[in-house]
Amino acid sequence: MPELPEVEVTRLSFAGRIAGSTVLSLRMGKPLRWPLGCEPAQLAGRTVRGVRRRGKYLLIDLDRGLLLLHLGMSGSLSFAKQLPEPGKHDHFEMVTTQGSLRLNDPRRFGAVVYADSEDASVACKLLGRLGVEPLSDDFDAGQFHAGLKLRRAAIKQVLLAGDVVVGVGNIYASEALFLAGIRPTVSAARLSRPRAARLHAAIRDILGRALTSGGSTLRNFSSASGEKGHFQFETMVYAREAQPCRVCGKAIKSLRQGQRSTFYCPACQKV
Repeated sequence: MPELPEVEVTRLSFAGRIAGSTVLSLRMGKPLRWPLGCEPAQLAGRTVRGVRRRGKYLLIDLDRGLLLLHLGMSGSLSFAKQLPEPGKHDHFEMVTTQGSLRLNDPRRFGAVVYADSEDASVACKLLGRLGVEPLSDDFDAGQFHAGLKLRRAAIKQVLLAGDVVVGVGNIYASEALFLAGIRPTVSAARLSRPRAARLHAAIRDILGRALTSGGSTLRNFSSASGEKGHFQFETMVYAREAQPCRVCGKAIKSLRQGQRSTFYCPACQKV
């Protein structure tokens, strides 16, 4: 599933090229997770002002309204002057004066939703409960610790929930917890202020390095320019079950948390 670094890499790969363009047409394929919310033809003639990101959502600002785009479990975007004929997994295409933006989503868990404004009910429903952005100045270590003290669930699950801090998905939660030396099953409320501060720093470090590496390409992720990510070659624990820890040499272990695989080192992450 594309996580925050992959979504931001995707944004950076086409935002500058599509900004200022005029929408010529919009095509929807098979139904995605949620309906578009308007007739596609209504968006023709609107101007693309820019592209932002909130958590794992891309926000395409128009001169009137905006599109909220989520890549789901397997989605990826392409943007080019000319694209090949749409395939069976291409379920959204917006043709502009500066190129075409296309969503390929084999599992159709992604979404493209139109909202009149960011204050519209549909936008508030999707964005309103998202936590603080981890790479922004608003991500404060003290407030992070205070938020964790209110949660009794396992710290890995709290990170994935996205209401304390947004965008720390499965790969990067495992990596950040390893870097901070925290067992993924420990209750978030049990973390002391110093340990929460280490995790705060680890989250920023891991996400920053992943962004620099172009994200992680585990299956089919690529940016809107077709570039694949390379962070998967740097992971310390993720997808390394039974392999030796790069720090202590102990075998990496895995467990299931909320239907997701978690990887950790039993020696480096004792508690």
